[in-house]
Amino acid sequence: MVRPRAAILHAAIERLATYFADRGSRAAILARRALGRSRPTDRALRDRLVREMRGETRIDGSLGGRVVPTIWLAHQLMDLGHRGDQVGTIRVVGWVLNLQQETGAYGEGCTPTAHDHHACEHYLGGFFSPAPQRERIAPVTLPDGTVYRAEGPARFAVSCLALRAVLRAGHENRKSVIRHLESVVDLQDSWKTWGGYFAPDVVTAALHALALAPPPYREVLPRAAAFVAEHQAADGTWPGTDLFQTLAALSAAGTHESRIAMRRAMPALLSHQESDGTFGPVARDERALIGLQVMLLARRELELRETAPV
Repeated sequence: MVRPRAAILHAAIERLATYFADRGSRAAILARRALGRSRPTDRALRDRLVREMRGETRIDGSLGGRVVPTIWLAHQLMDLGHRGDQVGTIRVVGWVLNLQQETGAYGEGCTPTAHDHHACEHYLGGFFSPAPQRERIAPVTLPDGTVYRAEGPARFAVSCLALRAVLRAGHENRKSVIRHLESVVDLQDSWKTWGGYFAPDVVTAALHALALAPPPYREVLPRAAAFVAEHQAADGTWPGTDLFQTLAALSAAGTHESRIAMRRAMPALLSHQESDGTFGPVARDERALIGLQVMLLARRELELRETAPV
């Protein structure tokens, strides 16, 4: 692979730094922190954003009963430093946890094909329900801009987003959460071909959840990341899955295989960058943050290689 030169990478990072310099969003706070350029006013901005987010919730902790926005709210609150000791976050995460008791979760029911792939209720459990089975949720757009158009993958991806939230909130010892983790671990044994029964965007959603799993569930992480890395196209992208979703999952995984794959993806990522540093109008701040995080990892590796003894 032809690696991007350090100067090109530095320029790309600086474009993102300029974009995030004066923005008042959660992503901007995280971006400035990652760059080591936090502003004195960021603490007050964080507190204001948290108050606004909490002010939009119902007494039950949800955002009007909407599943994906409420799950994402939990992530945002934790990104801004409000975790299990904050009453508002506890309510939001509690509402998310209750989705495991609802009908309509991925794997509910059974068909011969699903049974053959161990993707039915005889093998799976603990998934979060985005809606009853009679209500179609696809197409659904996740906060990173990834669109799931098929019903099964959409329910799977929403559940993995919820799993990540409750793991971050410290609920890894709950029986229902453990069951979900076990199901994701077992499913990765069925990943035989890229684009087979389990769509590529299902694989990347699972990889991101596994990246946050505690031992012993994360022991499959190198194998799962290697499966994704092995199916990277020559141009650095992945057929059938969103580039930014995949990079976010690989970045979270942090394995040797994932770092190699991210380096190979750098030309594709840079080719998507616009003059203002972002990557287009879809989920603009979120994708800009993902791109920045991946670029910073790439720059760190370049610096390590340059300073390594010959």
